[in-house]
Amino acid sequence: MIKRNLYYKLSPELRFYARKIYYFPIDTYERLTGKRDQYTPARGDIFIGSGDFIKQGEHQLHLLKKYIDIQETDSVLDIGSGIGRTAVPLTKYLGTKGKYDGFDVVKKGVDWCNKNIHQEYPNFNFKYVPLHNSLYNSHSGKSEDFKFPYEDNSFDKTFLFSVFTHMKIEDIQNYLNEIHRVLKTGGKCLATFFTYHENDQLENFPGFKFPVKKDRYRLLDENLVEANIAIEESKLLEMIEKSGLKKVNEIKGFWSKFSRKHPDVNFQDMLILEKK
Repeated sequence: MIKRNLYYKLSPELRFYARKIYYFPIDTYERLTGKRDQYTPARGDIFIGSGDFIKQGEHQLHLLKKYIDIQETDSVLDIGSGIGRTAVPLTKYLGTKGKYDGFDVVKKGVDWCNKNIHQEYPNFNFKYVPLHNSLYNSHSGKSEDFKFPYEDNSFDKTFLFSVFTHMKIEDIQNYLNEIHRVLKTGGKCLATFFTYHENDQLENFPGFKFPVKKDRYRLLDENLVEANIAIEESKLLEMIEKSGLKKVNEIKGFWSKFSRKHPDVNFQDMLILEKK
């Protein structure tokens, strides 16, 4: 927790440099010994959390296949495509009739994906969108006003892994509205959140405590509002219904109760949404 707080005190740009310096020895070793392939970024370039990059991506593909029935011919949208963690395993699953689009607010991740994935898989396309996020950049673009750069009814499936957990309430509402717009009727979305019941005592949870209380949601850090956010379940359901989407399934993560941990569970809560 102390290490995380110190990390959060750095500017977004300095956080990238700090990670690059921290992993420089092992990244140099893996580069010189050839232990890292084309589809695995250097550890110092990965800004999407810790853990095994390849194994996490394969696990996410498993979840997409199981919970939203992603098909080889689907047109899919990866919201917050990062540095390609989910895109990499999808290159081996989506066929030539399938299509992948992804966008992210971190340019270095989009550039890496275009260089290492798009050139070999032209049906995989990545866009950089310069939106502000206190965790990742200092841009001025507002997520609450952002219109996804895609036509209405364009996608069969869409997904967001650890994206809504790093956004403000008004930004989340806009993204839910936009997901409804770009999904085809009957299209599904897998999204992860931190959710809690209004009577839950978060102070007793073994994971994040979310000490900063707001109106039906809570923050991990008062000064870094997009560090992590937990939303009261009833409020989130209202937001989903307002967008025109429908919640069809929920799989609780083990952040709030470590005993829930098993192969099909994420740290965060997973919600399956459908366009009515």
